[in-house]
Amino acid sequence: MKSNGKKKADFLILLFALALTALGLLMIFSASAPYAKSRFGDIYYFIKDQMVAALIGITVMMIVSLLNYDLFRKFAWFIFAGGLVLLLLTYVPGISVEHNDARRWINIGFEFQPSELYKLAFIIFMARIIIYFKEKQKPLIGYITAIVITLGSAFIIYKQPHLSAAVIITLIGFVIIYAGGAKLKYLIITVVPVTALAAVGAFTYDYMKDRIMAWIDPFAYPSVEGYQVIQSLYAIASGGLFGVGLGKSTQKFLYIPEPQNDFIFSIIAEELGYIGVFLVITLFCMLLWRGIRIAIFCEDLFGTLLALGITALIFVQAALNIAVVTGLVPNTGIALPFFSAGGTSIVMFLTEIGILLNISKQPEKKRELKA
Repeated sequence: MKSNGKKKADFLILLFALALTALGLLMIFSASAPYAKSRFGDIYYFIKDQMVAALIGITVMMIVSLLNYDLFRKFAWFIFAGGLVLLLLTYVPGISVEHNDARRWINIGFEFQPSELYKLAFIIFMARIIIYFKEKQKPLIGYITAIVITLGSAFIIYKQPHLSAAVIITLIGFVIIYAGGAKLKYLIITVVPVTALAAVGAFTYDYMKDRIMAWIDPFAYPSVEGYQVIQSLYAIASGGLFGVGLGKSTQKFLYIPEPQNDFIFSIIAEELGYIGVFLVITLFCMLLWRGIRIAIFCEDLFGTLLALGITALIFVQAALNIAVVTGLVPNTGIALPFFSAGGTSIVMFLTEIGILLNISKQPEKKRELKA
């Protein structure tokens, strides 16, 4: 039962989120200008939409920060059902939209990517499910249910195909399940076969198999699957310590395909150097620190799991994107939070920051992350 006393919202997490958003807008304009001019004849093509989306996101963030997060607990089932329906629409001809052999988008008057909304719906529902079965004192049934929801969600997204989002959903699910009280040995028993199935599944699609081979030796595939990674590494290497200067990237001039998207981090490294890279990574680490602190000091378990899930989503996705761009993991096609162009993405990430702000205003009561 929560007390009524409230405190001020966590100013630092707001500051870090706004800093990432502002820096992201700056880098999207810089990275996208040549491609936008070449394809659409307008260097402002991407930044105009991104600025509108960012303003919408900030507005939604401020509104959500004023709404008690208990609303998400009460409507968790409806939120999840809505997110699931939107996700399944990517399989409906006439509504789903295909880009680069993947059906990850739908068009209902405007085009967006349902998986971005589903990630938040999934986090809310997972937190609610764990609380529900704790109250019923049925931990084993709760564990099995949470695992089924996690793996089922990952499978639906994987079949789009969208391997990186499936991996993120799985990792977040396991984080929430463990923090919700699951025994580590149960998770280990579950993770081993799931990892084996994921490895097999990665070779189901030819493009995934090709990306894995290109990851092992990108220079053996310089004109196909290894091309993006090679150009990305060139950009990062040429940036050096201080970078070539804002707006002066060479690789963004159609060497890196659509540089405002998944590989924008390499443009950051080229233009702003390792100093800029350090700044970006530091800002994400600061978000991680404040998010975990909010989770630890939340008064009830639902808020703890919700804050932890959102924090894990932002940090895991950022870490995975940076790992892809630097060649540490195979290219999976994952956006960099707050930086990659995409209206749905920036609106959702700012909405999630709004939820963290709301949770941070609640009375503090220190708890262990694992209940």
